[in-house]
Amino acid sequence: MANITRRKFIAMTATGALAATVMPRALFAQGEEMVFGAVLPLTGASASIGEDQRRGVELAVEKINASGGVLGKQLKVIIEDSAGNAQSALNAAKKLVSVDGAKVVMGEYSSGITVLLREALAREGVVHVNCGSSSVKLRQSGGGSAFSVIGLDDLMARFTATALRDKNFGKAAIILPNNAYGESMNAEFAKAFQAAGGEVVQTLLYTEGQSSYRRELQQVARFQPDVYVYSAYGQEAAIINREAFELGQKQTPWFGIYLTMCISDAPKETVEGQLGAEVNFIGPDSAWYQDAYTKKYSEGFRSAFNGYLYDAVAMSAEAINKANSTDPAAVLAAARELEFQGATGLIKLDGDNERAVQDYLRAIVKDGAVVSA
Repeated sequence: MANITRRKFIAMTATGALAATVMPRALFAQGEEMVFGAVLPLTGASASIGEDQRRGVELAVEKINASGGVLGKQLKVIIEDSAGNAQSALNAAKKLVSVDGAKVVMGEYSSGITVLLREALAREGVVHVNCGSSSVKLRQSGGGSAFSVIGLDDLMARFTATALRDKNFGKAAIILPNNAYGESMNAEFAKAFQAAGGEVVQTLLYTEGQSSYRRELQQVARFQPDVYVYSAYGQEAAIINREAFELGQKQTPWFGIYLTMCISDAPKETVEGQLGAEVNFIGPDSAWYQDAYTKKYSEGFRSAFNGYLYDAVAMSAEAINKANSTDPAAVLAAARELEFQGATGLIKLDGDNERAVQDYLRAIVKDGAVVSA
Protein backbone atom coordinates (compact mmCIF):
# COMPACT_ATOMS: atom_id res chain seq x y z
CA MET A 1 0.00 0.00 0.00
CA ALA A 2 2.99 2.31 0.30
CA ASN A 3 2.95 2.65 -3.48
CA ILE A 4 -0.62 3.97 -3.56
CA THR A 5 -0.63 7.73 -4.02
CA ARG A 6 -2.80 9.66 -1.61
CA ARG A 7 -2.86 12.88 -3.66
CA LYS A 8 -5.18 11.67 -6.38
CA PHE A 9 -7.01 8.61 -7.63
CA ILE A 10 -4.84 6.21 -9.58
CA ALA A 11 -5.73 6.37 -13.27
CA MET A 12 -8.03 3.64 -14.44
CA THR A 13 -6.33 0.60 -15.86
CA ALA A 14 -7.15 -0.77 -19.29
CA THR A 15 -8.73 -3.86 -17.82
CA GLY A 16 -10.71 -1.97 -15.20
CA ALA A 17 -12.67 -3.66 -12.45
CA LEU A 18 -15.40 -6.23 -12.76
CA ALA A 19 -18.72 -4.38 -12.59
CA ALA A 20 -22.15 -5.60 -11.68
CA THR A 21 -25.30 -3.51 -11.85
CA VAL A 22 -28.10 -4.02 -9.38
CA MET A 23 -31.42 -2.62 -10.62
CA PRO A 24 -34.96 -3.73 -11.38
CA ARG A 25 -35.77 -5.46 -14.66
CA ALA A 26 -37.57 -2.43 -16.02
CA LEU A 27 -35.35 0.03 -17.88
CA PHE A 28 -35.40 3.71 -17.00
CA ALA A 29 -34.03 6.73 -18.82
CA GLN A 30 -30.72 7.97 -17.41
CA GLY A 31 -32.37 11.10 -16.09
CA GLU A 32 -34.77 8.99 -14.04
CA GLU A 33 -32.06 7.08 -12.18
CA MET A 34 -30.30 7.85 -8.91
CA VAL A 35 -26.87 6.22 -8.98
CA PHE A 36 -24.98 4.89 -5.97
CA GLY A 37 -21.76 2.89 -6.14
CA ALA A 38 -20.28 0.06 -4.08
CA VAL A 39 -16.74 -1.32 -4.07
CA LEU A 40 -16.74 -4.88 -2.72
CA PRO A 41 -14.34 -7.88 -2.70
CA LEU A 42 -16.18 -10.13 -5.15
CA THR A 43 -12.94 -12.03 -5.83
CA GLY A 44 -9.87 -12.61 -3.68
CA ALA A 45 -9.48 -13.75 -0.08
CA SER A 46 -12.81 -12.24 1.06
CA ALA A 47 -14.93 -13.18 -1.96
CA SER A 48 -17.39 -15.20 0.13
CA ILE A 49 -18.14 -12.13 2.24
CA GLY A 50 -18.28 -9.84 -0.80
CA GLU A 51 -20.88 -11.97 -2.54
CA ASP A 52 -23.01 -11.95 0.61
CA GLN A 53 -22.66 -8.17 0.83
CA ARG A 54 -23.93 -7.95 -2.75
CA ARG A 55 -27.12 -9.67 -1.60
CA GLY A 56 -27.73 -6.92 0.95
CA VAL A 57 -27.45 -4.33 -1.82
CA GLU A 58 -29.92 -6.23 -4.01
CA LEU A 59 -32.50 -6.45 -1.22
CA ALA A 60 -32.19 -2.76 -0.41
CA VAL A 61 -32.57 -1.66 -4.04
CA GLU A 62 -35.68 -3.80 -4.49
CA LYS A 63 -37.36 -2.39 -1.37
CA ILE A 64 -36.41 1.24 -2.04
CA ASN A 65 -37.61 1.17 -5.63
CA ALA A 66 -40.85 -0.53 -4.62
CA SER A 67 -41.39 2.39 -2.22
CA GLY A 68 -40.85 5.19 -4.73
CA GLY A 69 -37.06 5.33 -5.11
CA VAL A 70 -34.81 8.24 -4.17
CA LEU A 71 -36.05 11.77 -4.85
CA GLY A 72 -38.67 10.19 -7.08
CA LYS A 73 -36.08 8.39 -9.20
CA GLN A 74 -35.35 4.70 -9.48
CA LEU A 75 -32.23 3.72 -7.54
CA LYS A 76 -29.40 1.98 -9.38
CA VAL A 77 -26.39 0.65 -7.46
CA ILE A 78 -23.33 -0.19 -9.55
CA ILE A 79 -21.09 -2.72 -7.84
CA GLU A 80 -17.38 -2.88 -8.68
CA ASP A 81 -14.97 -5.63 -7.66
CA SER A 82 -11.98 -4.53 -5.58
CA ALA A 83 -10.49 -8.06 -5.63
CA GLY A 84 -9.30 -7.19 -2.13
CA ASN A 85 -6.69 -4.90 -3.68
CA ALA A 86 -6.17 -1.20 -2.90
CA GLN A 87 -5.31 -0.10 -6.42
CA SER A 88 -8.27 -1.97 -7.91
CA ALA A 89 -10.55 -0.38 -5.31
CA LEU A 90 -9.33 3.12 -6.11
CA ASN A 91 -9.65 2.51 -9.85
CA ALA A 92 -13.19 1.26 -9.31
CA ALA A 93 -14.10 4.30 -7.22
CA LYS A 94 -12.69 6.59 -9.89
CA LYS A 95 -15.00 5.00 -12.46
CA LEU A 96 -18.02 5.17 -10.17
CA VAL A 97 -17.50 8.89 -9.58
CA SER A 98 -16.25 10.19 -12.93
CA VAL A 99 -18.04 7.85 -15.37
CA ASP A 100 -21.15 6.62 -13.58
CA GLY A 101 -21.89 9.78 -11.58
CA ALA A 102 -22.43 7.99 -8.26
CA LYS A 103 -23.73 10.31 -5.53
CA VAL A 104 -22.69 7.93 -2.74
CA VAL A 105 -19.99 5.26 -2.73
CA MET A 106 -19.93 2.38 -0.23
CA GLY A 107 -17.12 -0.01 0.65
CA GLU A 108 -14.68 -1.61 0.89
CA TYR A 109 -14.35 -4.49 3.39
CA SER A 110 -10.67 -4.49 4.43
CA SER A 111 -9.92 -1.51 6.68
CA GLY A 112 -6.62 -0.70 4.97
CA ILE A 113 -8.42 -0.32 1.65
CA THR A 114 -11.37 1.52 3.17
CA VAL A 115 -9.11 4.14 4.75
CA LEU A 116 -7.60 4.96 1.34
CA LEU A 117 -11.01 4.89 -0.32
CA ARG A 118 -12.44 7.29 2.23
CA GLU A 119 -9.56 9.74 1.76
CA ALA A 120 -9.85 9.64 -2.03
CA LEU A 121 -13.61 10.15 -2.06
CA ALA A 122 -13.26 13.07 0.34
CA ARG A 123 -10.98 14.80 -2.16
CA GLU A 124 -13.61 14.26 -4.83
CA GLY A 125 -16.38 15.64 -2.62
CA VAL A 126 -18.40 12.40 -2.71
CA VAL A 127 -20.11 10.87 0.33
CA HIS A 128 -18.47 7.64 1.51
CA VAL A 129 -20.30 5.05 3.60
CA ASN A 130 -18.31 2.49 5.55
CA CYS A 131 -20.26 -0.74 5.67
CA GLY A 132 -17.78 -3.43 6.67
CA SER A 133 -14.52 -2.02 8.07
CA SER A 134 -13.74 -1.32 11.70
CA SER A 135 -10.27 0.25 12.10
CA VAL A 136 -10.25 3.26 14.42
CA LYS A 137 -8.13 4.95 11.73
CA LEU A 138 -11.44 5.60 9.97
CA ARG A 139 -12.52 8.01 12.68
CA GLN A 140 -12.19 11.66 11.68
CA SER A 141 -12.94 14.62 13.92
CA GLY A 142 -16.33 15.89 12.84
CA GLY A 143 -16.81 13.03 10.39
CA GLY A 144 -15.49 14.65 7.23
CA SER A 145 -17.54 13.62 4.19
CA ALA A 146 -18.36 10.11 5.37
CA PHE A 147 -20.33 8.04 7.83
CA SER A 148 -20.31 4.42 9.08
CA VAL A 149 -23.14 1.97 9.60
CA ILE A 150 -20.89 -0.50 11.47
CA GLY A 151 -19.07 0.00 14.77
CA LEU A 152 -15.31 0.45 15.02
CA ASP A 153 -12.71 -1.71 16.75
CA ASP A 154 -12.84 0.03 20.12
CA LEU A 155 -16.40 -1.25 20.58
CA MET A 156 -15.63 -4.82 19.44
CA ALA A 157 -12.44 -4.97 21.51
CA ARG A 158 -14.24 -4.12 24.74
CA PHE A 159 -16.96 -6.66 23.97
CA THR A 160 -14.37 -9.38 23.22
CA ALA A 161 -12.32 -8.66 26.34
CA THR A 162 -15.41 -8.93 28.54
CA ALA A 163 -16.51 -12.16 26.87
CA LEU A 164 -13.09 -13.75 27.45
CA ARG A 165 -12.78 -12.67 31.06
CA ASP A 166 -16.30 -13.97 31.76
CA LYS A 167 -14.96 -17.38 30.74
CA ASN A 168 -11.92 -16.91 33.01
CA PHE A 169 -9.40 -16.71 30.18
CA GLY A 170 -6.42 -14.78 31.53
CA LYS A 171 -3.55 -15.30 29.06
CA ALA A 172 -4.24 -14.52 25.43
CA ALA A 173 -2.14 -14.81 22.29
CA ILE A 174 -3.28 -12.47 19.52
CA ILE A 175 -3.14 -13.43 15.82
CA LEU A 176 -4.13 -10.68 13.39
CA PRO A 177 -3.29 -9.50 9.85
CA ASN A 178 -0.52 -6.94 9.54
CA ASN A 179 -2.70 -4.18 8.09
CA ALA A 180 -4.78 -1.21 9.26
CA TYR A 181 -7.44 -3.47 10.74
CA GLY A 182 -4.98 -5.74 12.53
CA GLU A 183 -2.99 -2.85 13.96
CA SER A 184 -6.16 -1.17 15.19
CA MET A 185 -7.68 -4.29 16.73
CA ASN A 186 -4.38 -5.30 18.32
CA ALA A 187 -4.04 -1.98 20.13
CA GLU A 188 -7.69 -1.76 21.15
CA PHE A 189 -7.97 -5.38 22.33
CA ALA A 190 -4.72 -5.31 24.31
CA LYS A 191 -5.87 -2.16 26.08
CA ALA A 192 -9.33 -3.55 26.84
CA PHE A 193 -8.12 -7.02 27.90
CA GLN A 194 -5.49 -5.65 30.25
CA ALA A 195 -8.04 -3.25 31.75
CA ALA A 196 -10.27 -6.28 32.39
CA GLY A 197 -7.45 -8.07 34.23
CA GLY A 198 -6.10 -10.21 31.41
CA GLU A 199 -2.59 -10.50 29.94
CA VAL A 200 -1.52 -10.61 26.30
CA VAL A 201 1.38 -13.07 26.27
CA GLN A 202 2.23 -12.78 22.57
CA THR A 203 1.10 -10.88 19.49
CA LEU A 204 1.46 -12.07 15.89
CA LEU A 205 0.67 -9.67 13.06
CA TYR A 206 0.94 -11.98 10.08
CA THR A 207 1.72 -11.13 6.46
CA GLU A 208 -1.31 -11.57 4.24
CA GLY A 209 -1.30 -13.82 1.19
CA GLN A 210 1.02 -16.57 2.43
CA SER A 211 0.47 -20.18 1.49
CA SER A 212 1.37 -21.34 5.01
CA TYR A 213 1.42 -19.91 8.53
CA ARG A 214 2.74 -23.02 10.23
CA ARG A 215 6.03 -21.45 11.38
CA GLU A 216 4.26 -18.43 12.88
CA LEU A 217 1.74 -20.63 14.68
CA GLN A 218 4.49 -22.74 16.22
CA GLN A 219 6.24 -19.62 17.49
CA VAL A 220 3.08 -18.34 19.18
CA ALA A 221 2.41 -21.72 20.80
CA ARG A 222 5.66 -21.46 22.78
CA PHE A 223 4.07 -18.78 24.98
CA GLN A 224 1.41 -21.26 26.20
CA PRO A 225 -1.68 -19.04 26.11
CA ASP A 226 -4.95 -20.30 27.54
CA VAL A 227 -6.79 -18.83 24.55
CA TYR A 228 -5.87 -17.85 21.00
CA VAL A 229 -7.63 -14.65 19.95
CA TYR A 230 -7.54 -14.24 16.19
CA SER A 231 -9.14 -12.60 13.18
CA ALA A 232 -8.45 -13.42 9.54
CA TYR A 233 -10.01 -13.08 6.12
CA GLY A 234 -11.78 -16.06 4.51
CA GLN A 235 -9.12 -17.98 2.60
CA GLU A 236 -6.27 -16.99 4.92
CA ALA A 237 -8.38 -17.94 7.92
CA ALA A 238 -8.92 -21.35 6.33
CA ILE A 239 -5.16 -21.92 6.13
CA ILE A 240 -4.60 -20.75 9.71
CA ASN A 241 -7.39 -22.95 11.08
CA ARG A 242 -6.31 -26.01 9.11
CA GLU A 243 -2.65 -25.74 10.13
CA ALA A 244 -3.48 -25.02 13.78
CA PHE A 245 -5.71 -28.10 13.72
CA GLU A 246 -2.92 -30.22 12.23
CA LEU A 247 -0.43 -28.91 14.81
CA GLY A 248 -2.74 -29.86 17.68
CA GLN A 249 -3.20 -26.26 18.75
CA LYS A 250 -6.98 -26.55 18.72
CA GLN A 251 -6.70 -28.37 22.06
CA THR A 252 -6.41 -24.83 23.41
CA PRO A 253 -9.57 -22.73 22.87
CA TRP A 254 -9.70 -20.35 19.91
CA PHE A 255 -11.78 -17.18 19.86
CA GLY A 256 -12.53 -15.59 16.49
CA ILE A 257 -13.21 -11.87 16.21
CA TYR A 258 -15.84 -11.49 13.45
CA LEU A 259 -16.40 -15.22 13.61
CA THR A 260 -18.33 -15.65 10.35
CA MET A 261 -15.41 -14.07 8.49
CA CYS A 262 -12.96 -16.38 10.28
CA ILE A 263 -14.75 -19.62 9.36
CA SER A 264 -16.36 -18.77 6.00
CA ASP A 265 -13.94 -20.89 3.95
CA ALA A 266 -12.52 -23.20 6.63
CA PRO A 267 -13.05 -26.99 6.69
CA LYS A 268 -15.78 -27.71 9.24
CA GLU A 269 -13.71 -30.05 11.37
CA THR A 270 -11.06 -27.35 11.93
CA VAL A 271 -13.45 -24.81 13.47
CA GLU A 272 -16.08 -26.93 15.21
CA GLY A 273 -16.67 -25.64 18.75
CA GLN A 274 -14.74 -22.45 18.14
CA LEU A 275 -15.84 -19.47 20.23
CA GLY A 276 -16.09 -15.94 18.95
CA ALA A 277 -17.71 -12.55 18.71
CA GLU A 278 -19.73 -11.22 15.82
CA VAL A 279 -21.60 -8.10 14.86
CA ASN A 280 -25.29 -8.66 15.34
CA PHE A 281 -26.82 -10.18 12.21
CA ILE A 282 -30.14 -8.38 12.53
CA GLY A 283 -31.79 -5.90 14.88
CA PRO A 284 -34.44 -6.86 17.48
CA ASP A 285 -37.24 -5.69 15.15
CA SER A 286 -35.71 -6.93 11.89
CA ALA A 287 -37.19 -10.38 11.38
CA TRP A 288 -38.65 -8.97 8.14
CA TYR A 289 -35.12 -8.66 6.75
CA GLN A 290 -34.15 -12.23 7.58
CA ASP A 291 -37.42 -13.43 6.03
CA ALA A 292 -36.74 -11.42 2.85
CA TYR A 293 -33.20 -12.79 2.59
CA THR A 294 -34.30 -16.39 3.08
CA LYS A 295 -37.16 -16.04 0.60
CA LYS A 296 -34.96 -14.55 -2.12
CA TYR A 297 -31.88 -16.77 -1.72
CA SER A 298 -33.42 -19.98 -0.33
CA GLU A 299 -30.88 -20.20 2.50
CA GLY A 300 -29.90 -18.49 5.73
CA PHE A 301 -27.35 -15.70 6.04
CA ARG A 302 -23.95 -16.60 4.64
CA SER A 303 -22.24 -14.04 6.87
CA ALA A 304 -23.02 -11.30 9.36
CA PHE A 305 -22.25 -8.56 6.84
CA ASN A 306 -25.06 -8.55 4.24
CA GLY A 307 -27.30 -6.48 6.50
CA TYR A 308 -24.72 -3.72 6.80
CA LEU A 309 -24.77 -3.24 3.03
CA TYR A 310 -28.55 -3.18 3.15
CA ASP A 311 -28.36 -0.46 5.80
CA ALA A 312 -25.69 1.50 3.93
CA VAL A 313 -27.89 1.71 0.84
CA ALA A 314 -31.14 2.31 2.70
CA MET A 315 -29.77 4.90 5.14
CA SER A 316 -28.09 6.81 2.30
CA ALA A 317 -31.39 6.84 0.40
CA GLU A 318 -33.29 8.03 3.46
CA ALA A 319 -30.74 10.79 4.12
CA ILE A 320 -31.00 12.05 0.53
CA ASN A 321 -34.78 12.01 0.69
CA LYS A 322 -34.72 13.84 4.02
CA ALA A 323 -32.32 16.46 2.65
CA ASN A 324 -34.27 16.64 -0.63
CA SER A 325 -30.84 17.01 -2.19
CA THR A 326 -27.72 15.07 -3.23
CA ASP A 327 -25.44 17.86 -2.03
CA PRO A 328 -22.88 16.05 0.19
CA ALA A 329 -23.08 18.53 3.07
CA ALA A 330 -26.87 18.37 3.09
CA VAL A 331 -26.87 14.56 2.90
CA LEU A 332 -24.43 14.23 5.80
CA ALA A 333 -26.38 16.75 7.90
CA ALA A 334 -29.54 14.74 7.28
CA ALA A 335 -27.80 11.45 8.13
CA ARG A 336 -26.67 12.88 11.47
CA GLU A 337 -30.27 13.68 12.35
CA LEU A 338 -31.60 10.22 11.55
CA GLU A 339 -32.50 7.54 14.04
CA PHE A 340 -32.43 4.92 11.33
CA GLN A 341 -34.19 1.62 11.99
CA GLY A 342 -32.18 -0.71 9.80
CA ALA A 343 -31.74 -4.41 9.20
CA THR A 344 -28.96 -4.45 11.82
CA GLY A 345 -30.90 -2.42 14.37
CA LEU A 346 -31.02 1.24 15.32
CA ILE A 347 -28.28 3.36 13.75
CA LYS A 348 -27.53 6.73 15.30
CA LEU A 349 -24.32 8.56 14.40
CA ASP A 350 -21.96 10.13 16.94
CA GLY A 351 -20.20 13.48 16.54
CA ASP A 352 -17.68 11.94 14.13
CA ASN A 353 -20.37 10.27 11.99
CA GLU A 354 -19.48 6.83 13.33
CA ARG A 355 -22.10 4.37 14.54
CA ALA A 356 -22.59 5.28 18.20
CA VAL A 357 -23.95 1.94 19.44
CA GLN A 358 -23.24 -1.47 17.95
CA ASP A 359 -24.76 -4.74 19.10
CA TYR A 360 -22.52 -7.80 19.17
CA LEU A 361 -23.10 -11.50 19.73
CA ARG A 362 -21.22 -14.11 21.71
CA ALA A 363 -21.08 -17.02 19.32
CA ILE A 364 -19.91 -20.59 18.84
CA VAL A 365 -19.53 -22.84 15.80
CA LYS A 366 -21.91 -25.83 15.86
CA ASP A 367 -22.20 -28.20 12.92
CA GLY A 368 -20.31 -25.71 10.79
CA ALA A 369 -22.67 -22.81 11.52
CA VAL A 370 -22.25 -19.76 13.77
CA VAL A 371 -24.92 -19.67 16.48
CA SER A 372 -25.39 -17.64 19.64
CA ALA A 373 -23.37 -18.99 22.55
